[in-house]
Amino acid sequence: MKCCGVGNLTQPDKVQKSTVVILETSDLHGNMLPLHYANNKPNDVGLAKVAALIAEERKKEANVIVIDNGDLIQGTPLAYHHARLDNEPMDPMVLGLNYIGYDAAVIGNHEFNYGLDVLGKAVKESEFPWLCASILNEETGEPFLGKPYIVKQLPEGARIGILGLTTPYIPNWESPAHIAGLKFMDAVETARKWVKVLKEEEQVDVVVLSYHGGFERHLETGEPTEPLTGENQGYQLCMEIEGMDVLLTGHQHRSIAGQAINGVTVVQPGTAGVTLGKVKLELSMLDGKWRIDAKTSELLPVSGVEADKKLVELVSAYEAKTQEWLDQPIGKLTGDMLVKDPMQTRLKDSALIEFINRVQMDLSGASISNTALFDNVSPGFPSDITMRDIVSNYIYPNTLKVIRISGQDIKDALEQSAEYFELTPDGEVQVSSKFSEPKPQHYNYDMWEGITYKLNISRPIGERVVQLDYDGKPLDLNASYDVVMNNYRAAGGGNYAMFQDKPVIKDIPTDVAELLAGYIMERGTIEATVNGNWEVIWDSQ
Repeated sequence: MKCCGVGNLTQPDKVQKSTVVILETSDLHGNMLPLHYANNKPNDVGLAKVAALIAEERKKEANVIVIDNGDLIQGTPLAYHHARLDNEPMDPMVLGLNYIGYDAAVIGNHEFNYGLDVLGKAVKESEFPWLCASILNEETGEPFLGKPYIVKQLPEGARIGILGLTTPYIPNWESPAHIAGLKFMDAVETARKWVKVLKEEEQVDVVVLSYHGGFERHLETGEPTEPLTGENQGYQLCMEIEGMDVLLTGHQHRSIAGQAINGVTVVQPGTAGVTLGKVKLELSMLDGKWRIDAKTSELLPVSGVEADKKLVELVSAYEAKTQEWLDQPIGKLTGDMLVKDPMQTRLKDSALIEFINRVQMDLSGASISNTALFDNVSPGFPSDITMRDIVSNYIYPNTLKVIRISGQDIKDALEQSAEYFELTPDGEVQVSSKFSEPKPQHYNYDMWEGITYKLNISRPIGERVVQLDYDGKPLDLNASYDVVMNNYRAAGGGNYAMFQDKPVIKDIPTDVAELLAGYIMERGTIEATVNGNWEVIWDSQ
């Protein structure tokens, strides 16, 4: 009770305050357990470790919201085995999110890799909503998974609105059959529409965008860091969408925290569950409205964290089946197909790359092929080959396409690949920043079979192809050639615009990993061969 009089000054009402923590995973890519599937050695990754971190955060704070930002159900043998070979049980990654108690998930581009039936089943099994404002049902024009946002009201009364967005660039990579009936909209225009709904209709006090996409510009200078195709629009979202407070991002596999763009706090937690993104908001009530007093973002690493034992147990049956499948022997190898030095594999023709290209050519009937060494942990093939060896080397669920392109397109593609390399001041070869930042893009450097070529990386970018022959004579730049490559590259993925919208001569809709395994099993024994049809040179050698 307030009173007045001498010695009794009116006391101001106590300011009402509230704190909320938003936790984000993104690009988990099927990583549930902390191990390397190539050799079953321990690895500081995975949802089982993230689960332990989330549990700790919930002990510290009363108000915790947990969001997965996409690319959840694809990426490991565990995920592959479930999607392709044993899809009856609940999706193991969804099981994990249900167990942890996620508040929502956002659709990532890799969610479509196994088709709409597998995705639809995972969505139905989820005890949380999947948010996606920018992918519409083509017939109705409505978000294809229903309401694309959630509103969480804190006990103190503050309302937190969370909107899900997905990169619209998916049709450039994905098999048309996997996205039939869907329409992909610009993320910025979509955000503008739905943020207005959150502010005006839902009367939220805080707007959070969870966007499966990354940043197209340098976070501090605003300079473009990649071709502005619309694949990544994080910077544009921060600059153009009024009323946004937090942007959760992914897709690029970057580690970003402690930064803001145009007053918007941003975070991105890497890939495979190496870290958990954390945003902390401190709120107070002023003149009947909640305002944000402070915003912070950080990344919580899983290294040294013990995996959640109950979650490990929940997925143990899935894991046992996966391990049994991985260790099935499928054939033998004579010769050497091991990857001893990834850089050397990319500098000169090797048995592993030649084998993959030869299989692609044999199965497609094309006379020219390209492929990549996807990462620096691909081990190659030992003398006794198992499914583990196949999926350790061919890690993506790509399919094959034969497209008809010109000789000039081939030359342009080789010039694009040649940008992978740069020379240090000492004349040593290294991966260029264009292919290593903001994340390693080894999978965007292609090696070819069916043509003979030489790249001189001492020469200026765009002038590095110094030899390009086909069938014993210079390649005709004006002629047409049928080339087999994975569906990602055939759609122009990895900035290979010269391949976009080219005639598809043949579509082979089976995963390349399955094709390689079938090829080996049919023959029983394969032989390592190297014909030396290409090499990379530089003047200081």
